[in-house]
Amino acid sequence: MNKGLEVARGKTKALFELNGQPDVLVVQALDSITAGDGARRDEIPGKGRIAAKTTARVFRLLNLTGLPTHYLSGGEDDDDNEMLVRRCTMIPLEVVVRGAAAGSLVKRKPGIARGSILVPRMVEFFFKDDANHDPLIEPDEIVARGIAQAPEIAMMGEIARLTFEILAHAWRRHNTLLVDLKIEFGRLVGGEGRGNLVIADVIDNDSWRIWPQGREELMLDKQMYRNLAEVTPADLDRVRDNYEKVADLVGTFPSMRPAMVALIADGPGSTGRLDDPARALGQFGLQSLRRVVSSHLVPGFALQAVQQLDATFPRIVYVASSPHLAALLGAATPQPVFDATEYEEDELALAVAKTLALDDTIMYGRTLLVQANARSAVVQADAHLNAPPALANPTLA
Repeated sequence: MNKGLEVARGKTKALFELNGQPDVLVVQALDSITAGDGARRDEIPGKGRIAAKTTARVFRLLNLTGLPTHYLSGGEDDDDNEMLVRRCTMIPLEVVVRGAAAGSLVKRKPGIARGSILVPRMVEFFFKDDANHDPLIEPDEIVARGIAQAPEIAMMGEIARLTFEILAHAWRRHNTLLVDLKIEFGRLVGGEGRGNLVIADVIDNDSWRIWPQGREELMLDKQMYRNLAEVTPADLDRVRDNYEKVADLVGTFPSMRPAMVALIADGPGSTGRLDDPARALGQFGLQSLRRVVSSHLVPGFALQAVQQLDATFPRIVYVASSPHLAALLGAATPQPVFDATEYEEDELALAVAKTLALDDTIMYGRTLLVQANARSAVVQADAHLNAPPALANPTLA
């Protein structure tokens, strides 16, 4: 990539300006691995390539679900361990989401059994300060020190929680427990959305704990390096092999499974009833098609249409415009069938998306985001309704 001046260098990555584009940076992943805030440090040839691939694949997944990140492109094998990101002013916080008890949590709270599933998820903030080992910091202190405002803290916590749930869903598909996750945020310095909060830095195998089969002794993450009493070349080879395995698994995360939603009208006069559901499905990026049948006049034609669609699409969900048609279709196909008359259009689209989200992490993430936005809209509407009336401007005599 067309790198310019180096603008920052950390323990495991370096940042460069992209020539001719001041709002874009090149992130170069290094071959270093560290622990104990840099007290232990080793070089693993090829780790930078693996870390770049892992981060790029995670960020592509998050972008596809609709979450805000700084990632633009790059990170694969032919990119020299480099990816392009939007330039941010970083917020000096690590946001940690815990889905199971491990790490510093069980030391601070010995009453919580190691490995216990945490519901609701626990969100904690740590101030980035290697000299003081990144101390835990409470939201009121974050505000008092001018690091971030209360609405930003709430937004970071919610986005971090959503990120955790999306990645936890992806790992569950590989029979692996996502124990915890660390992410960072920045404010965009230019371009569209300038000043907006986005997920920034990196998310790679150093950023989480993952336990295959839910078993800590099978861990594939950086903790295995932290746990080493002494570091040997054989140990580093094992660490690299595990990081490579993780990168390959994460490579399956950003893949959306093709699906079709068949909107079936019960007679020519019912086609208009499917317009609003079709629009609502669009917010999830779902493809749809329409057919007109008649459950009364030509039920055989309706059954033939269903058989044809079942044979054409490996994943399909049916939406019927009438209860009678929904019953007919439900008896004819093993695929899910929804009666459009039982739902408001947004509720119907959400129900369809949830059905497809069972084995599709991108759809799962989009569903989470739509639900989160709906909750936020309720809170904002209540705040607006109960806001004190604005004072009228005094009239000058």
